[in-house]
Amino acid sequence: MLKLNELKPARGSRFKKKRVGRGTSSGLGKTGGRGHKGQASRSGGTKGARFEGGQTPLYRRLPKRGFKNYPFRVRYSIFNLNQLDRIEAAVKSGAGLIKVLGGGEVKGTPTVSAHKFSQSAKKKIEVAGGKAVILNA
Repeated sequence: MLKLNELKPARGSRFKKKRVGRGTSSGLGKTGGRGHKGQASRSGGTKGARFEGGQTPLYRRLPKRGFKNYPFRVRYSIFNLNQLDRIEAAVKSGAGLIKVLGGGEVKGTPTVSAHKFSQSAKKKIEVAGGKAVILNA
């Protein structure tokens, strides 16, 4: 019967770990398999993956294009009018800036507070007799 605590890998299927720099008879003594001199023989002697031997790397040879505004862009959590109950919860949880879009219908005469409104959302809220209050960020 086979027992889990008696399992072993097949003989010869596992390799012993290379023990570098443990004497000449080990086969990896003295230079430790690094050869003689040169950059690769030194500790920390490798360049990054983008290094091209001193040639100007590809990412610097190609032209820069477009405009990147990632650090300065303003992101809004977007809600439609049929999700007004969720907006209230989002404002209380401090979910950041909120924009209300005009999808769906308005129920009752709500006073909606948000950082931004689409024109259609503002119009639908005011037609229903409610108020669209713009919050300062």
